[in-house]
Amino acid sequence: MPTNPVLTRAHALWEDLAAAPVSFSSSDAVDVAVSPRAMICPQGWAGFIVLQGRAIVTAPSASAVAAIRAAMAELSVEDLVDPEILGRVLPLAEVLGPATLAYLDERDFNAAPRGSVPVDRISAEHPDLRRLEVLAGKDESEESGLREITSPAFAIRVDGEVVAAAGYRTWPSQTAHMSVLTAPENRGQGLARLTGSTAVAHALEAGLLPQWRARAPQSQRVALALGFRELGAQLSVRLS
Repeated sequence: MPTNPVLTRAHALWEDLAAAPVSFSSSDAVDVAVSPRAMICPQGWAGFIVLQGRAIVTAPSASAVAAIRAAMAELSVEDLVDPEILGRVLPLAEVLGPATLAYLDERDFNAAPRGSVPVDRISAEHPDLRRLEVLAGKDESEESGLREITSPAFAIRVDGEVVAAAGYRTWPSQTAHMSVLTAPENRGQGLARLTGSTAVAHALEAGLLPQWRARAPQSQRVALALGFRELGAQLSVRLS
């Protein structure tokens, strides 16, 4: 059983989202189950969560579970979230990810120095956030998940316009799923770290476990600068 409290909480989160009797503490390193209602992947897909050398996997049907179990004989646990390797043993029609999964608690948190840049607290529905999404573009806005936050938004303005913002959506198991977005022309200035730091502090004060899920290297760098520790990865696939 894990002794790291952050890892224990991360396990609880993904086991809950699996909506099936799977566990990271199973006798097998990889626990696979049928779960058509799993929330770790799109409906009808298979979802793979790897955390510190253990994995849970959900699939939409018994036949998909059988195919995954057969493929596992040729794979390591880490291979399950590598689309190139997984595609050699499973027929992949579509892939989402992989995305790194990183977490922190109060002991790990490396808050960004405020400096002279003010961070405003605004409503998650504020129209200025929608304008930021337009500046960032559809793909990056959707990837950030900023529209889905349930916390306040923490924003930085330049000439009155929001150019960076962060917040989080409350997930099961007392988890705060972080969202950060910066306008393209304002990147590389440390604004994501400033807004993200404020959002993380808010989540920790509420007793939540901050989670940072990232696919882009620049997002991973911001998370690591704030003290997040990468504990694993997530991959979703649709089998053909």
